[in-house]
Amino acid sequence: MRVNAMRDVAAAVRGRRKELGLSQADLARRVGVSRAWINAVEAGKPRVEFDLVLRLLDRLHLRLDLVKPGNHGDVFKGRSVDLDAILDEYRDQ
Repeated sequence: MRVNAMRDVAAAVRGRRKELGLSQADLARRVGVSRAWINAVEAGKPRVEFDLVLRLLDRLHLRLDLVKPGNHGDVFKGRSVDLDAILDEYRDQ
């Protein structure tokens, strides 16, 4: 997934949280942050602590990979997924 803005992370976090059946309060307890902080992330607040975002992604069993442009095959290992469709679905929730 290409992350171009905090709203992309927000959509992925919100969608994954809902997939796992967690409330914002449940997720906040797991991450060790306030529900208001989770709400701010899901709202796409552009200034959140990156180390907490990484902890949040870990608790949601999501991984952040950094790759050079053109090396996407290294990450996806030939699996075909439509990430834009997945993000659009998360944004609509």
